[in-house]
Amino acid sequence: MDARSVIASVRDGCARPDGLAWFARGLADGTVTDAQAGAFAMAVLLKGLGDEGRVALTRAMRDSGDRLRWDLPGPVVDKHSTGGVGDSISLLLAPALACCGVYVPMVSGRGLGHTGGTLDKLESIPGFTVDTGEPRLRALMREVGCAIVSASGRIAPADRRLYAIRDVTGTVESVDLITASILSKKLAAGLGALVLDVKVGSGAFLPALEQARTLARALVDTANGAGCRTSALVTDMDRPLARTAGNALEVAEVMDTLTGRAVTPRLVDLTVALGGEILALCGQTPDATQGAARIRAVLTDGRAVERFGRMVVAQGGPADFVDRYATLLRPAPVIRPVPAPAPGTIAAIDTRAVGEAVVHLGGGRLRGGDPVDPRVGFSDLAAPGDAVGPDRPLALVHAADPAGAEAAIAALQAAVRMGEAPAPVALVQERIA
Repeated sequence: MDARSVIASVRDGCARPDGLAWFARGLADGTVTDAQAGAFAMAVLLKGLGDEGRVALTRAMRDSGDRLRWDLPGPVVDKHSTGGVGDSISLLLAPALACCGVYVPMVSGRGLGHTGGTLDKLESIPGFTVDTGEPRLRALMREVGCAIVSASGRIAPADRRLYAIRDVTGTVESVDLITASILSKKLAAGLGALVLDVKVGSGAFLPALEQARTLARALVDTANGAGCRTSALVTDMDRPLARTAGNALEVAEVMDTLTGRAVTPRLVDLTVALGGEILALCGQTPDATQGAARIRAVLTDGRAVERFGRMVVAQGGPADFVDRYATLLRPAPVIRPVPAPAPGTIAAIDTRAVGEAVVHLGGGRLRGGDPVDPRVGFSDLAAPGDAVGPDRPLALVHAADPAGAEAAIAALQAAVRMGEAPAPVALVQERIA
């Protein structure tokens, strides 16, 4: 068996489980080249793997490295989002869940395509490190109850290679690759329960509702089939989730919400919904409604922000971050308002275009290995239904230089459609169990 024959079998729609397992091992040990990995990813995107092939690839990527096993006095759980713009839910949810008696070894990713990455956000905190080995991760579970880390080189190494290649080869949107990527890391982390946040709308990788349902069902069926209790919420990404988009800006908004200084309701509502779901899945509450009430309580009474501060310190960040985040997060040198193209009401926003604008500011990667500027992005983003005009700009752009600011202003103006206020859209649209 060799890489060319496996790629050809995928291309021709006749991939075999043993071939996919061989390819995953080749990704992990270097037998497969980057060019072959890119060709494989494109073949999967165009032809698909089918249910059997998707499960085979997921298991093979899971088994390409170590698998964690836990001995903790509570359930081990996690959450994953398929990616969006202004989506910083993990930063609220991990400490909130830890306050509710569960353990959260959250293995997260970096920005992919137009979407922000949880690890990139956290690295805007001075000193915060996401690279931890297994002994340190186990210590973090005992000390804090939650940690947000990158997959070590020993956890799903096949996914580490393929994830980076997908980002730069236009193959991010494949349902089969998304499923295998997400679940290989999560299942290798030894979870007992998992909740998935599957985005739908203009800022999602799969913008149509039927596509989102297909992905959610693939994820839920594959994870449950592998023995991990899993459900998914299909949630709105037809607008940025929050009022900011950009790494340090999103961290500041999370801290404003956790401390109660300026709460973003959509961040709280989605955190509560996902947290309630996972507490019910792992048996900590009889149902998701009671789980949601517990999550909301720890978000509002100060326990979650205290736990977040402990996680920051344990992962190398400042001991006074909760008190001084506004001064510790570096600002961009250029901050300008984004004028509305005309006075009126925002009818719609091309959310993907907003994310792409952040990437082109330097807040994401156009090529593998590109550095990320944590300072850049948008704040105070107007949303569909908002009235904008001379006294209310579309946003504030945070840029490294005037030329970047001007390009981002033009991009955001082009992403907005003016007109009548749209009908309200539910934040949580469906549950897939």
